[in-house]
Amino acid sequence: MATLHGQPVLILKEGTQRTVGRDAQRLNIMAAKVIAEAVKSTLGPKGMDKMLVDSLGDVVITNDGVTILKEMDVEHPAAKMIIEVAKTQEDEVGDGTTTAVVLAGEFLRKAEELLEQEIHPTIIARGYRLAANKAMEVLDSIAEKIDVNDEEKLKRIASTAITGKHAEYAVGYLAELVVQTIKAVAEDENGKYKVDLDNVKLEKRQGGGIEDTKLVKGIVIDKEVVHPSMPKRIKDAKIAVLKTALEVKETETDAEIRITDPEMLQKFIEQEEKMLKDMVDTLVNAGANVVFCQKGIDDLAQYYLAKAGVLAVRRVRQSDIDKIAKATGAKILTDLRDVKPEDLGTAELVEERKIGDEKMVFIEGCKNPKAVTVLIRGGTEHIVDEVERSLTDALKVTKVAVESGYVVAGGGAPEAEISLKLKQWAPTLGGREQLAAEAFANALEVIPRALAENAGLDPIDIIVEIRKAHEEGKKTYGVDVFDGKVKCMMEKGVLEPLKVKKQAISSATEVAIMILRIDDVIAAKGMETGKGGEDTDTDSEDSD
Repeated sequence: MATLHGQPVLILKEGTQRTVGRDAQRLNIMAAKVIAEAVKSTLGPKGMDKMLVDSLGDVVITNDGVTILKEMDVEHPAAKMIIEVAKTQEDEVGDGTTTAVVLAGEFLRKAEELLEQEIHPTIIARGYRLAANKAMEVLDSIAEKIDVNDEEKLKRIASTAITGKHAEYAVGYLAELVVQTIKAVAEDENGKYKVDLDNVKLEKRQGGGIEDTKLVKGIVIDKEVVHPSMPKRIKDAKIAVLKTALEVKETETDAEIRITDPEMLQKFIEQEEKMLKDMVDTLVNAGANVVFCQKGIDDLAQYYLAKAGVLAVRRVRQSDIDKIAKATGAKILTDLRDVKPEDLGTAELVEERKIGDEKMVFIEGCKNPKAVTVLIRGGTEHIVDEVERSLTDALKVTKVAVESGYVVAGGGAPEAEISLKLKQWAPTLGGREQLAAEAFANALEVIPRALAENAGLDPIDIIVEIRKAHEEGKKTYGVDVFDGKVKCMMEKGVLEPLKVKKQAISSATEVAIMILRIDDVIAAKGMETGKGGEDTDTDSEDSD
């Protein structure tokens, strides 16, 4: 609304809400802080869990930051921006989502104090950017090199990602399994290792204990053999992978077949049978003794396949079809008219096994063992889901460590070291940016403070102790939440990839700066339609 010569002029639609200046900043910062507070208590090995119940009544119990934030139904746009930070962190490096969100919230909390001292948001943003760049330099200086063959360190990295989640009591076993999985799919490219996690399939099956989780050097499919007469175990398998159905196709156009006497009907049925038999014969003649089909397999085709001693599985997921083709060296077939022996994949063994209450098909001894499956077990559905989340995090983190080749200590040690170095460096900036850089440095201490709080320790004592240790040059000293003391995290085996820390700090800084620079929020009122109002009636008349 504006006024011209005392006359009101409507610029924005009626019902639009507008918040300007300090109010806009205060509301945005508050929304971000609320999100950060929501996940802060889940940080670290002693973090608490959240129970999330969606609108359908489905329950998720987890302390995985990104899972909590994805499940939360958030309205405020600034809060949504903070959730994007967690998603980016998850996509890029797989862990550190809670750290990134808590840091973003704390950066904004400290910025709010500077705003109240009449320091302009642009100056705070510039100070934060300079501090973030300096933080990256400090991280590089304290990082240690790691190699794919350094299994002990890789195990510690995986253990750090798993500790604090439901799978924790089997942490040693699962960490070993994660390292073996990563080593199985890691490929050396000119001295640098690449790990494609698309080659790792996680298959869940309720039942047994967490320690029954195992690595299968091949593909496991959550399907069973389609016909009871088919063999359940095939050695030296020749595998056909089909993207087409083993059924008689219907015509593309609408067609009508008129049958006027029983003989025509019999011929029609015989022709259908012949077409199905020809399809099966094409596969068998090419040498196939195992068939994986993405679509359906006709009952009669199943009979012919069983008669030929072929093991067949139907309605296999697209992602599984791709993995089978990659692992076995098979060509994905979309046309059965011309199948050659070289189109088939090979595996030492294809077998149907009963896992828990249901049957699954195992493909082992593949041509390209770079595709593997982790079969996850657990007592209840919630535990299996949480073990899957733990393993996903651990796999991503270990992959990042192998690819980047550098690690830092955990337990809040890097944050404490950066905080100290930034406080020493800030006075060199001069001007008001120095205050922003100091605020940034203080904000980083939220991580060791939260770790201490979540472990039931006194956060002030811990912060004093950790500052003292770092001032004495003990760069790897962090919070040992199990002993309640400040100790060397490298000796305790608490390691995190350098890239996880860098990503958390840079993405938290970026979102904090973005939210700080907003001084005007214009929110349109949602238009309600289909309520039987005047507009709706007019529209319906026009359309008539």
